[in-house]
Amino acid sequence: MAGHIQDRWYKGEVGPDGKARKVKTERHGVGLRYRARYVGPDGSEKSKSFPDKQKRKAEQWLANVEADMSRGDYVAPDAGKVTFEQFANEWMTTQITDPLTRESVESRLRLHAIPYLGTRPMGSFTPSHLRLWLRTLEDRGLSAGYRRGIFAHVSTVFTAAVEDRVIRTNPCRASSVRAPRLEPRKVKPWPAARIMAVRSELPSQYQALVNVAAGCGLRQGEVFGLAVEDVDFLGGVMHVVRQVKLLRLHRPVFAPPKGGKEREVPLPESVAFALAGHLKRYPAVKVTLPWKTLDGPAVTASLIFTGPMGLSLDRNRFNDRVWRPALRGAGVETGRDHGMHALRHFYASVLLDAGESIKAVSEYLGHHDPGFTLRTYTHLMPSSGTRTRAAVDGVFNDEEPTRDGPDTAQDGS
Repeated sequence: MAGHIQDRWYKGEVGPDGKARKVKTERHGVGLRYRARYVGPDGSEKSKSFPDKQKRKAEQWLANVEADMSRGDYVAPDAGKVTFEQFANEWMTTQITDPLTRESVESRLRLHAIPYLGTRPMGSFTPSHLRLWLRTLEDRGLSAGYRRGIFAHVSTVFTAAVEDRVIRTNPCRASSVRAPRLEPRKVKPWPAARIMAVRSELPSQYQALVNVAAGCGLRQGEVFGLAVEDVDFLGGVMHVVRQVKLLRLHRPVFAPPKGGKEREVPLPESVAFALAGHLKRYPAVKVTLPWKTLDGPAVTASLIFTGPMGLSLDRNRFNDRVWRPALRGAGVETGRDHGMHALRHFYASVLLDAGESIKAVSEYLGHHDPGFTLRTYTHLMPSSGTRTRAAVDGVFNDEEPTRDGPDTAQDGS
């Protein structure tokens, strides 16, 4: 058994007859009688006190401590006293994700988690605390998607605490604690006429940007980061290797595409001609930005689309001053589903309608998992019934029509 049990009410001594006996101590009858003591993995002594007539419980507690140590599941009794805010702040300093993601996580925790959970010790959380917190976020009117993201960050903090032996279990994983459910929402691709209407409302130096996003499926930041050297006009391939991201104080950097996943996308002739015409009127501009972080190494690329001063495009300024005015000019309402991401949805819908595989569409869009692509666009895929009817009609439509059919079928035929 790890450690030993100290009896604070009695002590052993040897009597005049040379026999061991128990003698009352000065603390007899005062306070908790038994003190279970052991040395933790860090070399410090730990203890827990138990009342009179509970020696067996003290022994069982020590036995459990020994078992936890042997399994590697040991958690120090005082480890959970650190507050959520203290642990979350320490956890945030150890993150090695890209700076923009790190800033987003820190902002969500400081705005929506620490004010409600920050002062509570990590070891004192129960599922009810998390359920109450989630209800508070819902009552504040935050969207389900946003609340789901915040919940994921908080759960990650608790998981780190489990791995650091601060707490035993993650309360976010209790069966009664459920992540906010996303409202079912089907992507509704824009018709081609709307794409062209918005394109015509854009300033001429940004019209080819629509061809790239809708014809190759690039994200907004990837279009902003597209360089002449990334386009293989002869080979019919576009290399997606960077994006423009905004970090603190809206300062731009070059960074890998989302998820760090570079990819190659087929370059349709129509997009190639649009880019060639654009470059003839608006030559590419060499832009130098730090890579990934504000203090990262300088990287230079000949960007195809730039701002009026030859600088990289700022998504906030572009959306406010260029994109939304073009939407209004084309008679399109500005809203959640009408950002430049709508052009990616159009691209996906065109490929799926043409019979392209989910795997290929996922690769071209730069998704991390074909399953995500399937879940997002499955309603746009032709159904098996549609394909079956088309296949059969393709055979029989080539035959000479006859007068026999469902209405003329004879009994016993």
